[in-house]
Amino acid sequence: MILCSKSLIIWDMRKLALNDEILLSIENPARYIGGEVNAVMKDKNDVSVRFAMCFPDVYEIGMSHLGIQILYHMFNSFEDTWCERVYSPWPDLDKILREKQIPLFALESQDPIRQFDFLGITIQYEMCYTNILQVLDLSKIPLIHNERTWDDPIVIGGGPCTYNPEPIADFFDLFYIGEGETIYRRLLDLYKEAKASGMSRADFLYEAGKLPGMYCPMYYEATYHEDGTIASFFPTREGLPDKIVKEIEMNVSDTYYPDKPVVPFVKVTQDRVVLEIQRGCIRGCRFCQAGQLYRPVRERDVEMLKKYAVEMLHNTGHEEISLSSLSSSDYQKLPELIDFLIEECNRRRINISLPSLRIDAFSLDVMSKVQDVRKSSLTFAPEAGSQRMRDVINKGLTEEVILKGAEEAFKGGWTKVKLYFMLGLPTETDEDRRGIAELSNLVAKTFYDTVPKPERKGKVSVTASTSFFIPKPFTPFQWARMGTSEEFISYAKTVKEAVMAQLNQKVIKYNWHEADVSVLEGVFARGDRKVSKVILQAYKKGCIFDAWSEYYHHDVWLSCFEECGVPIDFYTTRERAIDEVFPWDFIDCGVSRAFLEREWLRATKEQVVTPNCRQACSGCGAARFGGGVCFEEREDGASEGTN
Repeated sequence: MILCSKSLIIWDMRKLALNDEILLSIENPARYIGGEVNAVMKDKNDVSVRFAMCFPDVYEIGMSHLGIQILYHMFNSFEDTWCERVYSPWPDLDKILREKQIPLFALESQDPIRQFDFLGITIQYEMCYTNILQVLDLSKIPLIHNERTWDDPIVIGGGPCTYNPEPIADFFDLFYIGEGETIYRRLLDLYKEAKASGMSRADFLYEAGKLPGMYCPMYYEATYHEDGTIASFFPTREGLPDKIVKEIEMNVSDTYYPDKPVVPFVKVTQDRVVLEIQRGCIRGCRFCQAGQLYRPVRERDVEMLKKYAVEMLHNTGHEEISLSSLSSSDYQKLPELIDFLIEECNRRRINISLPSLRIDAFSLDVMSKVQDVRKSSLTFAPEAGSQRMRDVINKGLTEEVILKGAEEAFKGGWTKVKLYFMLGLPTETDEDRRGIAELSNLVAKTFYDTVPKPERKGKVSVTASTSFFIPKPFTPFQWARMGTSEEFISYAKTVKEAVMAQLNQKVIKYNWHEADVSVLEGVFARGDRKVSKVILQAYKKGCIFDAWSEYYHHDVWLSCFEECGVPIDFYTTRERAIDEVFPWDFIDCGVSRAFLEREWLRATKEQVVTPNCRQACSGCGAARFGGGVCFEEREDGASEGTN
């Protein structure tokens, strides 16, 4: 790490928030000391805005998140701003901070979070909601937004969970809806003006709520029907928008991207350089929220990617580079990029990770060049066991394609295959569930049919894993009924029994996700503001790190729902009327409700597949943003920009 002399002085003068006795008594003290390679040090007297960027989970998870690295780089490129990082303290340090009354602190300066101007929390997963309260509480920031003053930071949330912010709306001053590269500069300037002019905190939030993509929950209100559904949702002050349109960065090749990502001292979940090659997905799977939220697909220029790959590898010393996207195979310059990376990485003795590839001849050829096939496993995501169900969810994947991919993989020397499925999908039957076992058996059979006995390098291994379907906002399945935990367990039992009945059952391993956690995630995904009191109550009863099975207490959550008078079934097992007002309907994510309704009908009534964006335009509404895949020459020959 190269620092200017002033930064070195700041680093030398820095005092750690935790003394040696505490650091030696906790797990992985490197989580809390900062000073990592490429961490940014500034003199706080030289900046006018201090921004604490938070990932509400343990350091190893948060440091693996690309979005944090992008925003960290962006904020610190502003001369008047110093962005620092903070993560959820693991329970061992959480206990010590409370006992010794040590306020939660940022890694770079080690200063208390409450001294900052902004606390930005990225919300990637619903099961982190109690960790948000942990961060606020340990920072000594009031948990409820209307109890805060100018002595507290502006608490702002971003990330995919903000596309239904209502279950946590009481805890945030602002939400940033969309991609972070576009409006933050204007927000910081507005903040500086507000502080200089003596504006009240409430008026600043009101003015901030007028900015594109900004949602200020304290100035919005819902009314309800007798059955508990929403009657109306509206701003309570004039000048605020009824509908908040997501922010989107259309020029992804000429925008903020970290050429010097922060490199941790300890091994983290994604311990590698991450190269985001595109945003969005052309596929249109009906269960997938990300595939709708990030439309339209926008590809990064391949020359830009080559440049950043070389710079990031040089500036980090990482020994692996990973391509990031929802569907890497759909990146049109992938062959050129892969050829470049193979040459560059072979020269540097660096590994290449290629997630989100379709298993076809090209992908397998590439993976054979960059992976040790004796150690690695291949991952397929059929999502459903029967062709009928794959058509319902618009997977666009046939049994023939799956088995052909398996055949090519086995010919290439792979013997380990992982298959990912969902259980509890709309219209699903026991026959569809047994199809998971039958497809797994066919994959195993393909190995024996493809590889002659003398050429087999060990036994084939097929691992089938199922997660439980959770309906998410802004998907065609946002109207769907969700199963109960008892139903989910019954579905998993059906699959397990079907696996045991297969001819190749000895080489098939079956795993399934925890049902109780899935139900709670389903409540949070489609919840309204009534759910916030349950989250607060659960936190007060000690719930944190709910995404970690060893810390999840389902009985505590059940008691909190009962005490707060909030019925779980209202948010899960109830199928919605087509015209119901949803808690997230005030947000415009780019795809129209009419499109989602059409896809819901095509899934549940017609059971037909919708072509991907490069085959034909489905009229989702994303062309209004004026770029990306919507303006490419398509296979149907339609004029550019048709929607």
